[in-house]
Amino acid sequence: MTYDETLRFLYSQLPMYQRQGKAAYKEDLSNTLVLDNYFEHPHRQFKTIHIAGTNGKGSTSHMLASVLQSAGYKVGLYTSPHLKDFRERIKINGNFIPKDVVTRFVEKAKPVIDEIQPSFFELTVLMAFDYFKKEKVDIAVIETGMGGRLDSTNIITPVLSIITTIGFDHTKFLGNTLPKIANEKAGIIKPNIPVVIGDKSDETKFIFIDKAKKENAPLSFATEFFQIDYVLQAVEEYQVFNVKQKNSIVYRDLKLDLLGNYQRKNLLTVLTAIETLKSFESLQISNDAIYEGLSNVITNTGLLGRWQVLSYNPTIVFDVAHNKDGLQSVFSQVANTPYKRLHIVAGFVNDKMIDDILPLFPENAQYYFCEADIPRALPLNDLLRKAKQYNLNGLGYGSVKLAFETAQKNADNYDMILVTGSTFVVAEVV
Repeated sequence: MTYDETLRFLYSQLPMYQRQGKAAYKEDLSNTLVLDNYFEHPHRQFKTIHIAGTNGKGSTSHMLASVLQSAGYKVGLYTSPHLKDFRERIKINGNFIPKDVVTRFVEKAKPVIDEIQPSFFELTVLMAFDYFKKEKVDIAVIETGMGGRLDSTNIITPVLSIITTIGFDHTKFLGNTLPKIANEKAGIIKPNIPVVIGDKSDETKFIFIDKAKKENAPLSFATEFFQIDYVLQAVEEYQVFNVKQKNSIVYRDLKLDLLGNYQRKNLLTVLTAIETLKSFESLQISNDAIYEGLSNVITNTGLLGRWQVLSYNPTIVFDVAHNKDGLQSVFSQVANTPYKRLHIVAGFVNDKMIDDILPLFPENAQYYFCEADIPRALPLNDLLRKAKQYNLNGLGYGSVKLAFETAQKNADNYDMILVTGSTFVVAEVV
């Protein structure tokens, strides 16, 4: 098969949650274990860091990978979903998995694919593990797809587990309360393996404390380990932080090239993870590597879609926020961004709690509603009807691209255009 034929096979023959939703969700690890055995347990050949959470796990994964890369390690990075190119999911030191490697893996996997009919995600997890094994990475940062306990990535025994923030998302699968969701995420906590929790919430902290105690896993809450003294938006497209520990500044003028205000929480999680890796794994990570890695996350890893500023005059921002907590953070930053008029290009998938999300959107914006080109997209007519209930004024467009182009035509130099609501909406125009 050619690479294009391989991709068509993956997308058309294997159930894919990002496109199809519940039909592609597997409630056990049986297929992953069969695949793992077929490929001779590749994940056992390199160290891993496992990251789960509702929001922030993608940014945290990329930030940590960038620091480890700057420290001189050969770093694998597995994340999902991708925005533009399937190969974004599987990288080594920021470089995409080669096309011929993808094709050869799928060809080798054909007998077991025919036998067990794995999901798209189950197969790509093993593709990443097999590639990282063959390329002899020093360490791989592995992001869960959804949840944790039953996620296909949860066959690994990492050197560190990280859980970022807990919020309401994928409630049909993970539960409809924060403790239930936290319990699913806590499923990545392993016996005697240290775990870093990014956010110490009264509703969920005891879930993690109890699970860590049960597994004898050393536990750290990032917000107890470090604090942010101040944050400054520098003119050269960085956020600049003073980070404190026990009232002393330990990282002065620490630059981060990710511009979302919500990265403040993720930064604390990453710094706590680094300290844990240095203590428990004796990894050599200098302060120079930390400064260099955090100021070059985008360059080192290619991360897209997190308060990504495309241009100014007008200001155009892409953000893949798609649940209540994520969108609250985005609109908090919008409220503190100067603009004359606000234009919002928005679309959603059909399994989001739309009645919890739409009240967050400001009424004083001009809306360009759209429907991403995936089966899971919330139909445009349904979105328009719902938006009207919340006094969100705008028109519907036949494609994301047309909605974005219309917003660009309507925007003056001092306006702001925000594209948000779904990874798949951002993916079509980023």
